[in-house]
Amino acid sequence: MKRVTFFILLFLNIGILYAQNSDFVLPSIISDHAVMQREAKVKLWGWCPSVWDLKIVCSWAPADTIQAHSDKYCAWETYIQTPSEAGPYTISFYGWKNALVGQVNDILMGETWLCSGQSNMEYNLSYRISDVDNLQKLVDNKQIRLFKVNKCSSKYPLERIEGKWEICSFESGKDFSAVGFFFGNQLNKILKVPVGLIGSYWGGTAIQPWICDSIYKSSPDLIRKSHKLRADWAPTANSSIFNGMIFPIKNYTIAGVIWYQGEANNQEPFDYGGLFNGMIDGWRSSFNSCLPFYYVQIAPWNGYADRNAAYLREQQAKIETSKDSVGMIVINDLVNDVAELHPDRKAQVGARLANMALRKTYHKNEIEPFFPTLKSIEYKNGKALISTTSLGRLICREKSISNFEIIDQGGKIHDAKARILRDGTICVSAQNVKRIVAVRYCFTNDAVANLFDVNGLPLAPFRTDIEK
Repeated sequence: MKRVTFFILLFLNIGILYAQNSDFVLPSIISDHAVMQREAKVKLWGWCPSVWDLKIVCSWAPADTIQAHSDKYCAWETYIQTPSEAGPYTISFYGWKNALVGQVNDILMGETWLCSGQSNMEYNLSYRISDVDNLQKLVDNKQIRLFKVNKCSSKYPLERIEGKWEICSFESGKDFSAVGFFFGNQLNKILKVPVGLIGSYWGGTAIQPWICDSIYKSSPDLIRKSHKLRADWAPTANSSIFNGMIFPIKNYTIAGVIWYQGEANNQEPFDYGGLFNGMIDGWRSSFNSCLPFYYVQIAPWNGYADRNAAYLREQQAKIETSKDSVGMIVINDLVNDVAELHPDRKAQVGARLANMALRKTYHKNEIEPFFPTLKSIEYKNGKALISTTSLGRLICREKSISNFEIIDQGGKIHDAKARILRDGTICVSAQNVKRIVAVRYCFTNDAVANLFDVNGLPLAPFRTDIEK
């Protein structure tokens, strides 16, 4: 009898506690173990009865009580100023009659980044990673926190999502983005601050579902381009993934975005630049911040048609030269097998993205993240003389330089030979071609780079006949 009475009282107490808190709801991204952006004006939001006088107390400033009032939809929002010290901290919420209605514990202050894209971003830590040793020891890092957004497609913008912050460990991290983790690990190592990683990705997705509706409404050209998208396994409707997986977290203050996507748009490569540009503008508007965007140029793969991947990479490269606060990394050397769409050398991809962020966002000028590119070209005596932006002579890691092509005056493409002169100029020529009108480097779907600068970064693909 005593045992039955105990369980009845236990369930009654749980019911009372639930009843006290059921009217107060926080978004799942504001939860235990979160990483919030340090030294920033951070938004808090949620839902509670509009008759409440909601009070918020942050443990780093216990004397400062913040008040918030919900609207007729029972939604409220306010801002707090976060400290520079890592913590951990607690945020307490007091509702009706000053009763404690919610508490978020073990909050760290640091740098929070959104990791998004398709399958090469979704490629997780439980898959083969060939360019790192002792992965389990590396992943066990309490200074890194992970929030994985559940896959969701919606016709309309959603306010709430499922998910939770987790302390990074081999168990909690095994289903998280490998590129995202290695990016965060490098930031944590260099900046020596906690890092929060929000994973919002979906394998096989084209860029159109990631673009917010307001961008489509302001651009008939993008709407025309979006209609070319073919049905696929993943959602293809305009804005559908943005509505379900980006809109619900747009209020969360972040430092920036890393993006790895493009493979699913290879059938219409010339449309990608405009679509990607629109996506960046839409996300920045939604987050109300000129977010840094650092992204990956798609890897070599022999399964694309024609030269579609080369054209798409060209579109990706144009964004870097035409938009502020963006940076592209080249990975055409990080491929062991061009028949594999998902290269397994993900540690270096994440590290290169992190180095771009460390230089451009965190001003670590001792880090060199910029890839050598074409600087100028001169045609002379049946040869093409190419200069690059490399600070020193480029280095070939094989017996001979590969993947150069030249175009003759009749428009025919020839495989070319290349050699590096003493002054660092690359001399390119082809037998029986007396007049060269254009040069291409790694401008195929599956070309793997073998020219590198002194920092070990590969020469970026290019063509000089782009106007033609």
